[in-house]
Amino acid sequence: MRALAIAATGMNAQQTNLEVIANNIANINTTGFKRARAEFSDLLYQVERLAGVPNQANASVVPEGAHIGLGVKTSAVRNLHVQGSLTSTGNKYDLALVGAGMFQIEGPNGETFYTRAGAFNTNATGQLVTIDGNAVMPAITVPTDATEVIVNKSGQVFARIDGQTALQELGQLTLATFANEAGLTPLGDNLFAETEASGPAVVGVAGDPGFGTIEQGYLENSNVDPVKEITDMISAQRAYEMNSKVIKAAEEMAATISQR
Repeated sequence: MRALAIAATGMNAQQTNLEVIANNIANINTTGFKRARAEFSDLLYQVERLAGVPNQANASVVPEGAHIGLGVKTSAVRNLHVQGSLTSTGNKYDLALVGAGMFQIEGPNGETFYTRAGAFNTNATGQLVTIDGNAVMPAITVPTDATEVIVNKSGQVFARIDGQTALQELGQLTLATFANEAGLTPLGDNLFAETEASGPAVVGVAGDPGFGTIEQGYLENSNVDPVKEITDMISAQRAYEMNSKVIKAAEEMAATISQR
């Protein structure tokens, strides 16, 4: 019976849906995390009766046909790049983005990655790096004798040097935006990679048209809504149970036929 295979695709789809929801909930406290949503589409249809053709020779045209759907498939798992709330940390190296844009990070092999997680620090040489030690691009190096580091909303970085009254400019942070942020590939460690689907990175200065601003001493929280995730989890569980009941009903119907 086709119902068995159709319901099986529904159970697989809801299992994927639950896995996506579980990952969202697991990352509810991950800095800069963007929740994901599973997208589904229906499978091919088996035509039992074609619409728009004569039922018999010289007869009226059939107004509607019979198309039997064969189930559901996972078409995408979409990351929703929606702004998360900000939390004040008081750490001068913590940077949060308000609006569009991503920080640029240099990978181990010189490739460029992108992130919304601005939990930065300095390494042994004073260079601004992520919590995993990857350098922030463009490179910013804080002098060892700096008593204060200031990052304004447009990404200019200044340092107050002991014994000097004037601020010393250390560099300019730039941001990257994409035509299709959902097309970025998540790599883990709060990093994303550019793909053909995302389009090339458009690099600009924070505060310019199309780019957000930078807030020093803040971090962007995960955009996961716990209430919505629990609601979606219950919905996925109920849908899984309904598909399992379809399989049970189909098995009982098949058993009835075989017993006669």
